[in-house]
Amino acid sequence: METITSSDGSVYDSSNNTLTDPRDGQTYKTVTIGDQTWMAENLNYAYTGVPYNNFGYTSDSTSWCYNDDPANCTKYGRLYTWSAAMDSVGTWTTNGKGCGHGSTSSPTGTIRGICPEGWHLPDTTEWNTLFSAVGGEYTVGRVLKSQTVWTAYDGITNEDSFGFSALPSGYRNYDGYYYDEGNYAYFWSSTEYGSNLAYLMSLYYLDDYAHLSNRNKDFGRSVRCLKD
Repeated sequence: METITSSDGSVYDSSNNTLTDPRDGQTYKTVTIGDQTWMAENLNYAYTGVPYNNFGYTSDSTSWCYNDDPANCTKYGRLYTWSAAMDSVGTWTTNGKGCGHGSTSSPTGTIRGICPEGWHLPDTTEWNTLFSAVGGEYTVGRVLKSQTVWTAYDGITNEDSFGFSALPSGYRNYDGYYYDEGNYAYFWSSTEYGSNLAYLMSLYYLDDYAHLSNRNKDFGRSVRCLKD
């Protein structure tokens, strides 16, 4: 067991399975699955310093609480555009700088993005590693989804066997509407798919599968950070 303090003050305490983000003092549960250590809660860092503008649809932020309700940030964490998740303005590192909607940056290597120092935004290979560690993509939903909050469906039992506790936090579209609370969990990856799309991992209340698919970079989705 060890406590690791990064140069920016982020603290990972493996004995208590926690991570403390010095930027705002929030503490997150963590979980080790196979050879990976993940945040066991969605990131809730308020990335609000960069305004959002998509063809006239504007906001003073590029991260949001579901339905603009602060209580949902406490419950689900925040929803981030891909460019915010990647730290496209280079606030903390330059690995994801310039990555956003309308441009192709083809990021490679570990991307810290919006995560605390010592943690990073997982790429699709790392999501696939998680799938393999918990029994494969066809059972991921059953073993990683939280036992509460999800819309109930006959024949689907959420076990949360590994303590990952994926929550159905839904998403925000580019013009400010919110969808899918209770039904879907969406987690950004750092892997790009062209100028307007990036890959994410999603879980659905109707099945046990994990889906890796590409979606609009300007939509707000959840972030789970992975330890370096």
